[in-house]
Amino acid sequence: MLWFFYSLICAFSLSILDALCKELLQKENTLLVSLIRWGYSLPFLFLFFLFIKVPPLDRTFWTTVTVLVPLEITAVILYMRGIQISPLSLSIPFFALTPVFMIGVAYLVLGEVPDRSGAAGILLVALGAYITNIDSLRKGWAGPLRAITRERGVMLIIVVAVIYSVTGVLGKVAVLHSSPEFFGVFYIPLLTLVLFPVSAAREGRGVLRIFNNFPRFLLLGFFSALMVITHFLAVRLVDVAYMISVKRLSLVFSVILGRMFFHEEYFAQRLAGSLVMLLGVVLIVL
Repeated sequence: MLWFFYSLICAFSLSILDALCKELLQKENTLLVSLIRWGYSLPFLFLFFLFIKVPPLDRTFWTTVTVLVPLEITAVILYMRGIQISPLSLSIPFFALTPVFMIGVAYLVLGEVPDRSGAAGILLVALGAYITNIDSLRKGWAGPLRAITRERGVMLIIVVAVIYSVTGVLGKVAVLHSSPEFFGVFYIPLLTLVLFPVSAAREGRGVLRIFNNFPRFLLLGFFSALMVITHFLAVRLVDVAYMISVKRLSLVFSVILGRMFFHEEYFAQRLAGSLVMLLGVVLIVL
């Protein structure tokens, strides 16, 4: 059951990381927070890197990574903007849509049709999304759906979920042509290396604000690295589907943290909605 322990830590670390980023986003822009989110994980990832073997890397690996990097950077900036302008308890649960979109990609590209479990999972994710805004039911049955479309942060997270449905598939290709632990500690430094000059070009000397609160940012980086490391440690021990099912507990943790630290409203309905969406994710990935 060591894989379950790693996956649970991964889920909790991701939720803490998002909460810390949301707090920082009250003072900083999305580009710099994205850079801090990745950059401050590097000291911890470097220590982990000392204990792993570097596999041979072929052309497929490098081609895949070249496609992944711009998608990942776009996704993280939209991600940070989404949690900046919308409550954690409302926005984060919509990451449950990622496996739904992956099913859509598989259908369009490969003609694969989801089985009954997958179809039931899709319906539960949709139902959970509806429940998160059920307070809008007083405006009619379509009220919760209209509430989703009016919440800009949620719409951004949905776009990110679409991107992650693509990067998730590409990431599997990169892992198959390297190793899970190597890819985990190689990918984040690469993203940081690309994002830093982008941030510097936009911010100028303002990019030096990433050093303004070193202890606080290092804490953020610790949870970022812990999330990455425990993800790939769990993947080594168990089928990725089981790992992702546990990792998606972050949806529930984020609703709880949103209430605890940001006093977000509608806690009961959003917790119920996230639990239903989590069940849908489990049915889809398993």
